[in-house]
Amino acid sequence: MTIKNIRPSYATLATVALLPLGLLWASCHSIKAEDNEEAAHNNVVQVKVLQLQKSQLEAQLKLPGEVKPYQFADLYAKVNSYVKVVNVDMGSQVSAGQVLATLDAPEMNTQLLEAQSRLHTKEAMFRASKATYNRLLKTSRVPGTISPNDLDMAFEKMSADSAELLSARSSFQEVQQMLGYLVIRAPFSGIISQRNIHPGTYVGPAGKGSDKPLFRLEEQKKLRLAVAVPEIYTDDIRHASSVKFTVKSLPGDTFNAQVNRIAGSLDTRLRSEQLEMDINNSDGKLLPGMYAEVNVPLPGKKDVYVVPKGAIVSNSEKVFIIKSVNSKAVWVPVQRGNESNGKVEIFGSLSDNDIIVQNATDEIKEGTVLQSVK
Repeated sequence: MTIKNIRPSYATLATVALLPLGLLWASCHSIKAEDNEEAAHNNVVQVKVLQLQKSQLEAQLKLPGEVKPYQFADLYAKVNSYVKVVNVDMGSQVSAGQVLATLDAPEMNTQLLEAQSRLHTKEAMFRASKATYNRLLKTSRVPGTISPNDLDMAFEKMSADSAELLSARSSFQEVQQMLGYLVIRAPFSGIISQRNIHPGTYVGPAGKGSDKPLFRLEEQKKLRLAVAVPEIYTDDIRHASSVKFTVKSLPGDTFNAQVNRIAGSLDTRLRSEQLEMDINNSDGKLLPGMYAEVNVPLPGKKDVYVVPKGAIVSNSEKVFIIKSVNSKAVWVPVQRGNESNGKVEIFGSLSDNDIIVQNATDEIKEGTVLQSVK
C-alpha cells in the first residue's frame, strides 16, 4: 500500500487556528453579559412604598401642668397696729365677709376724736356765716339798708366756711375708714392656707411687720390648671376643648378639665403660651401647688399629607421624602408638622397618589431604580 504525503491547505490551517479565538470571544461575551445583568440587578433597591392621600392626624400632647387656686389673696395690714384678736387658724374654712382678725391702734381713736371735733367746729362756723348771709340778704331787700359790698363779703364768708366744712367732713370719714381697716375680713370664701400672726404681733403697711402677709386666703372648691404650650403647637391648641390629667399623689384617678382661657401671647423666656382650665374640686381631692401630667388632644389640620416617621429623611442639608417616579428615586424637600404615634404631617410639592418610600434613607440616591416589595 502506498502512503502519499498529505499536506493541509493554508485555509484549513487558518480555520483551525481561529477556532480557539472564536470560542474565547464567545465565552468572554457571555460572561460580560452575565456581569452586566448582575450589576443591573444589584443597582435595584427594594423598598416599601405607600400611596399618598390627604387625611387628618389625631395627636395627644403630654405636657406638665400646675394646679393653682382659682383665686387667692395675701392679706396685709393697712395701718400700723397690733394684733388684738385672731379668729381663724391655718386650714380654717371661711366665708366672704367673715372677720378673720381685729387689730388695735389707739392713736387712731385719738385721730378720730380730733377729726370729729374739727368737723363740729366747721359745722358751727358754717351755720353762723350762713345765718348772717341770710339776714343780710333779707334786709337788703329794703333799698339803702345794706351795701352790696357787705352782702358780697357775707356770701364769700359763707362759701369759704362751706368748703372748710366739706374738708373737715372728708377728714373725719377718712379716719373712720382707716379704723375700718383694723378689722380684717375675708374678701371671698375659701381656706386659710397661711397664718403668720398671733395676738400682740406688730403689723403695718411697710417695714417690719409687713414682710409676710397676715393670712393667705385661697379658693379651693374651684381650681385652675395652668399649662405652658410650646410655640410649635400654639395654633393647634386653639381647637382643644377639654383635657385629661393625672397627679402623682392620686395615681389611679384621671381628672377632666375644660379649656377656658388662652393667653394670646407667648412668654418671651420660655417661648410658650399659657393655657388655663377650670377644675371642679368640690370633693377637695386636689390641692393647689400639685404638679399634673396633662394630655391635651390636638385635632390636626384637615386635608394634609400624613406619612410614617420612617418616610422622612433628615441630613445636614435638608429634610426630604423619596418619591418613586417611573420606578426611580426622586428627593422631594418637605417641612414637618405635628407628630403622633409614629406618624408625621408633611408639607411640600406633593400630590395625591404620589408613590412614597416608607423606609427611606439618604443612601438611596436620586435616580436609583426602585422595586416595591410588600
